[in-house]
Amino acid sequence: MIDNLFSEYETITKKADILFHTVKEKYPDSVRCRIRCCDCCHAVFGIFPIEAAFINYHFNRLERKMRRDILRRAEKGENEMLKAKDVLKVFEEDPKMKVYGLGKQRVRCPFLSDRDECQFYEHRPVICRIYGIPYSLEKDKKTRSYVCGLSAFEEKATYPTVKLDKIYDQLCKLSLELLKEGKALHAETKATLMIPLARVLRMPFKDIIEGKFQE
Repeated sequence: MIDNLFSEYETITKKADILFHTVKEKYPDSVRCRIRCCDCCHAVFGIFPIEAAFINYHFNRLERKMRRDILRRAEKGENEMLKAKDVLKVFEEDPKMKVYGLGKQRVRCPFLSDRDECQFYEHRPVICRIYGIPYSLEKDKKTRSYVCGLSAFEEKATYPTVKLDKIYDQLCKLSLELLKEGKALHAETKATLMIPLARVLRMPFKDIIEGKFQE
C-alpha cells in the first residue's frame, strides 16, 4: 500500500518537473535557476506527511557519512531557528509578525552540501521543484502570486502560474491515505500539517506514518 502511495507521489513530482521545464523553455531568460544557485535553499519551509515519509525512507538509504553530514547541518539549522524564535518572542501577541519574522530567516537546508550542491536532488520536495517559476497560493482568502527574487520575471507582466494549492490538495489526500494506513489518530487534521525537514530526518519511519510528528 505504501509503495503505491509513493508511486502516486512520484507522479506528482514528475508533473511538477514538467511544469517547471515547460515555463523555463518558454521564458529561458526569466528562469535563472542553475547549478550552485542556492538562494531558495536558505528558507524555512515544511513538508506534508507523504513527502516526509518518502524523504525519510530515501534519506535512510544514503551512505552513512553523507547521512551524518546532513544531520549535522540539520542540527545547526535547528539551533539557528531556536535562536530566531527566542528573538521573536517580543511578537508573542502578534502572531502575524511572528510568522513573518520566521519566514524571513535564512536557514541553510541540510541537504545543501558545502559545495552548494543538493545531495538529495532526485528526491527533493515538490516546492523545490516549482520554485524559480511563478506560482500562486491562497492566503487570507486571496490568491497571491510569488516568484523567485533572482528571476527576471517582470512585475506587471502576465505569465503562466503554477497553482500550488491544487498540488497541495493532492499531497494532503495522499498524506491522509498514508496516515490512515498507519492508523494515525486525527489523521484528517494531521494530513494538512507541514513538518520541519530537520525533524523528519531524525524520526523513525514508523512514527511518521503513525502521525507521531507533533511536538
